[in-house]
Amino acid sequence: MKMKSLILSLIFLFGASSYGQSLEINGYVRSYLGVLTNDTNDYSINQNTLDLKLKRTDDNVSFFANPFIYQYPNQDVSLGLREAYMDVYFNTMDLRIGKQQIIWGKADGMFITDIVSPKDLGEFLLRDFDEIRTGITSLKANYYLGDNTVEMVWIPTFTPTIMPNETSIWSRIPEFPLPITIDESQKEIPGRLENSEGFIKFSGMSSLLDYEIMAGVMWDDDPTLHIVPIITVDNPTPTGLRLSPIHHQLTLMGGSFSSELGGLILRGEGAYYMGKQFSALNPEQMNLPTSLLEKDYAHYLIGTDFSIGTTRFSTQFIQRAILDYDDLIVQEELDNTMTFLANRTFLQETLTLQLFGYVGLNNEDALIRPSLTYDLADGFEILAGANIFVKNEESETAGLFGHYDENDMVYVKVKYSF
Repeated sequence: MKMKSLILSLIFLFGASSYGQSLEINGYVRSYLGVLTNDTNDYSINQNTLDLKLKRTDDNVSFFANPFIYQYPNQDVSLGLREAYMDVYFNTMDLRIGKQQIIWGKADGMFITDIVSPKDLGEFLLRDFDEIRTGITSLKANYYLGDNTVEMVWIPTFTPTIMPNETSIWSRIPEFPLPITIDESQKEIPGRLENSEGFIKFSGMSSLLDYEIMAGVMWDDDPTLHIVPIITVDNPTPTGLRLSPIHHQLTLMGGSFSSELGGLILRGEGAYYMGKQFSALNPEQMNLPTSLLEKDYAHYLIGTDFSIGTTRFSTQFIQRAILDYDDLIVQEELDNTMTFLANRTFLQETLTLQLFGYVGLNNEDALIRPSLTYDLADGFEILAGANIFVKNEESETAGLFGHYDENDMVYVKVKYSF
């Protein structure tokens, strides 16, 4: 109710101030219907969306807000505020204060150095990326040195990844041979100065190369599951497990680059994470993952973008490597993924055919996303597509994408942008 009042007040404030003031209002309305193609034919999503972007600019100050509304049948309206910030402009520096999305890196569809803004994984990776990234209350300062920029971010209060609820088709609670109890009492990070996060990035640009170098001290957006066996004095054999999601601090450094060579764009990105807690098997407790091992790991990619005729292609190879690996760690030492994209327009660019996919090389699983978009009129488009999850039945583990093998779906979006 408080959020509803806040957003309605914000819209009223902008509307009342629009007379004689420089106010920009744009956004979109969208109807989105998805149907599972399994035996149930259940709706995977049935959503109506209103997304507003409001901006007012004065001489050296501007204000931006992005309220949105999600409406689902037979449910209360869900209101949110994705961004609401002020910009203050100086000669060689800009300040941005408030709730904002911060986008770093060169990767497509992957989060390597693009980790300042946490994620909303309520619908896995299927939302548009401006909806997957969540806004965070922060102070961002950009200092300009010719064609170079130093960007500093301070986040006073930690915001975690939004995970799917337990009843969602996107929930992924690990399977264990014993009953589990989830204890979230240690999940919250108290809001105090010593728990704040800080990041810095240097961006350089030349005629041959664009690059970024970054570093940060942060809390892991995705909690580590601390698993404790439930035992009694009379019976030392575990009768159940207590799962406690806990966030841990990380230090990282990394960077990215892109360069064009004869029409071929080469991209790279990498980060080195220090202090990650990995779940590990405990031989003394039925070989259950009740131990934690702290290791550093590296996450990096190399990618290319190019065109053949009117068709645009993009591909990436991504690897995550756990350093000083221990065989008891549940995750594999090397995790390899590829992405690919093919995009082509027809009918004077009013019809767009696209194929995007993730391929997990370790488990030979995949997520394939074909789509067709038709611009019916100015600002009005119809998009039809599918999300196809591929599972390797011969693999011992389903993999990130194969886990959702029963969630194949087709969908249609009708959207008007203004």
